[in-house]
Amino acid sequence: MKLVLGVDAGGTGTRAVLAHPSGIIGRGRAGPGNPISAGPAAIEAIASAIRQALGHHPPDSVRTAVLGLSGTSALDDPAVHERFRSMWTDLGLTCPMTVVGDAVTAFAAGTTAPSGAVLIAGTGATAARIDRYVITKTADGLGWLLGDEGSGRWLGLRAVRTAARRFDSPLAARVAAHAGVTSGDELVRWAQSLPLDAIAALAPMVCTAARGGDPDAAAIVTDAVRRLIRTLDSLGSPGPVVLAGSLLTSDTPVRDGVLGALRPRGTEVALAGDPAEAAARLATLDGMSELGYPHLHI
Repeated sequence: MKLVLGVDAGGTGTRAVLAHPSGIIGRGRAGPGNPISAGPAAIEAIASAIRQALGHHPPDSVRTAVLGLSGTSALDDPAVHERFRSMWTDLGLTCPMTVVGDAVTAFAAGTTAPSGAVLIAGTGATAARIDRYVITKTADGLGWLLGDEGSGRWLGLRAVRTAARRFDSPLAARVAAHAGVTSGDELVRWAQSLPLDAIAALAPMVCTAARGGDPDAAAIVTDAVRRLIRTLDSLGSPGPVVLAGSLLTSDTPVRDGVLGALRPRGTEVALAGDPAEAAARLATLDGMSELGYPHLHI
């Protein structure tokens, strides 16, 4: 039985899917798989997810594999590339693994079109133009300090900044409760320690407050939508747009705003599904090996 393997390895987690023409026959999940941010542990997480997906199926029954990887530039390091190759060998896999950016698998998770654009807003935010499953242009994705405008962490940072300036506002009361502080000075000290995960965790509160009519939260969401649309528009992509990331695939006012901006233009918009399943689908396509992606030939 000839099987295909799809893996989505991102900064927050890794998923693997084993499939044959009749459907998915195995799944696996593990920790963060970005080798830039997670280091060697990322490779171990990818291996764990693949091992779970394989289950009792013999590794040499896998015909081809696609790995959607956050941090593909890490493979430019020969040492990292060798660790991936060793991981592949240790798993008993003998097929080549095609490595693509996770923006490609996010795009393919929302459409069967080979070209278009993907807008991603989760903890971070980025957009990519895709031409025949190749990333040809990107926008933002610069991290919380320099960009990621409209992301979950960006929403949280804006909420903290607003609260620090107007500590008597309803939004500030919500932020203070989240941070466990009772004064503006304490909030400033809390923020200065850069609790980035806790700041990003404010995003759901901002969305809930915006829907509840809080003017400060609504203004933050409106600005997030404007910035995300600007990021997307900078790509100049004529194809369909896939929305990915928790802020755009979940029921949030950010998603409402982005859809409200795109649909009047007549833009074809889709929401991303499971990127690991999309990676498995890409593994079935003829010609993926001809698109210039890095391969790990074992």
